[in-house]
Amino acid sequence: MTVPDAAPRSPAAEYHDRLADRRSRIAAFDRSHLLFSNARLVVASIGAVLLWMAFIRGMLSPIWPLLVWLVFGALAVAHARLLNRMDRAKNAERWYLRGLDRLSGQWHGAGRDGAGFLAGHSYAHDLDLFGRASLFELINTARTAAGESTLADWFRSGASTDEILARQAAVSELKPMLDFREDVAVLADESSIGRTGALGSWAAAPPARFPPFLGPVLAGVAVVTIGLAAAAAREWIGLIWFLAWACGVAAFQAAWRHRVHRALHAVETPERDLALVCALITRIEVERFQSPRLAVLHAMLGGNGTPASRRIAQLRRLVSWVDSTHNMMFAPIAYLLLVKPQLAVAIDRWHIQHGSAVGEWLRVVGDVEAMAALATYGFEHPFDSFPEVTADGPVFDGEGLGHPLIADERSVRNDVRLGGAAGPRVMLVSGSNMSGKSTLLRSVGLNTVLALAGGPVRARRLRLSRLVLGATLRIDDSLPAGHSRFYAEILRLREIVDAAHGPVPLLFLLDEILHGTNSHDRRIGAEGIVTALVKLGAIGLVTTHDLALTELPQALGAAAANWHFEDTLENGRMVFDYTMRPGIVTHSNALALMRAVGLDV
Repeated sequence: MTVPDAAPRSPAAEYHDRLADRRSRIAAFDRSHLLFSNARLVVASIGAVLLWMAFIRGMLSPIWPLLVWLVFGALAVAHARLLNRMDRAKNAERWYLRGLDRLSGQWHGAGRDGAGFLAGHSYAHDLDLFGRASLFELINTARTAAGESTLADWFRSGASTDEILARQAAVSELKPMLDFREDVAVLADESSIGRTGALGSWAAAPPARFPPFLGPVLAGVAVVTIGLAAAAAREWIGLIWFLAWACGVAAFQAAWRHRVHRALHAVETPERDLALVCALITRIEVERFQSPRLAVLHAMLGGNGTPASRRIAQLRRLVSWVDSTHNMMFAPIAYLLLVKPQLAVAIDRWHIQHGSAVGEWLRVVGDVEAMAALATYGFEHPFDSFPEVTADGPVFDGEGLGHPLIADERSVRNDVRLGGAAGPRVMLVSGSNMSGKSTLLRSVGLNTVLALAGGPVRARRLRLSRLVLGATLRIDDSLPAGHSRFYAEILRLREIVDAAHGPVPLLFLLDEILHGTNSHDRRIGAEGIVTALVKLGAIGLVTTHDLALTELPQALGAAAANWHFEDTLENGRMVFDYTMRPGIVTHSNALALMRAVGLDV
């Protein structure tokens, strides 16, 4: 008898179980935290008493308070590690809560939306790529600037066919690796994003290149200073000699002050950001990957025999020491021992040796975070499939296509076939207001973005070639530029036609084309624009509620086809089924809508 395979667990069930486990860990850490706190208080009290007994009363050997304070130090180190693990558990708790929010559709406005990536992009605003309730906000789980910018770049422009296939294999491998993706996502604090851009800019800039002799000279001066201080304390020499030497040290330091300041100011990367990069790189280094793309990224971190994490840790320690020189108690000693100049020389030496590799390491972190974000999206939507990317184009052939930003239980799916052997080059979609035309265009556009980024798509099946996108879903007038809405639209259309001349075929998504002018001019203008795009090898969709434009297929022949959305009026309410059907829409709901809200028309 064959035992049937167990049904795969839902993402929500997996997240709930892991959330319960992380909360259980947090509770255990809280109990341990209380024990450590009490133990430290008791040991500190005992140490204070022993100090009094040893140094005030002379009743004990000084070794006893020393031993107690060593125990206190060990407790402090163990306590700090416990608090770090508790912070990670709390970050994991937030991570799974956000995952459950995404699964329940409560993610809008809760994440980093990448609104800064909107500027200068031709169709990002049209398709809701960035900004509140955008594709980027839904998918972005990156915790570094490198990860965010990488994911945004993948959304803003499609990759080559080979690159898409390589990313698909990597994302497929990462989908079931929930522990790894959790670690990558929660290594950073929730308070701010890792500013890896500042680190990358510093590494790419030329180093200060201090003279080779300066390091040994600084170390020698520091050794002499320590020796003279000890001699003055023992009264082997007069204090005046030490003070004279200190004045000489101050003069020597003043001569290099500006150059040292510039070198240290240039690497004002917060120690937290270096800790984040180090932790992420370390986590990537200990993993073993099978997909070629991830294996190559992993190998890039181990160049020259020394792991990248170890080299970043070296820089982190140096920067941490620089921060320590700002401590009021340590600053005078650091000044006399030339600590800042010595650190500037050491950091500059690190810059010369490893600065050229930092950009590569950050690219690895960015690529892994971006692929982990796509894998998380794929894990949370197990029925979304990877598209087939073909070299035979232009083609966009999708079955059961849905909108990635609409919950699956509310999404109505449609088939869209453009180009290739079976589909027309242009689909002219008519229908009344609110019937689903614009949503269809965004479904096509967003799934194209996901496909060309290497991620899964909201479709039962999708086959497409490499495409560039052009869209006119959101066109606004511009008072500063003196552009009307119609003028802004024809400027956008000019950009789309120009893009169609490029080496990669164009997929155009034209919503209510030229609706800012009269029906006669609209029909003639739309026919001319669409005909020109088809002759340039483009494919796309054009929506309208102007039935005059449904005559376009007559002019274009088999290259174009009419499709439509329907609606019905039931008890004074407009009802839409959002299902696309072949042919031309037979009625409009404009008058019915006006009457439904009480207008006497």
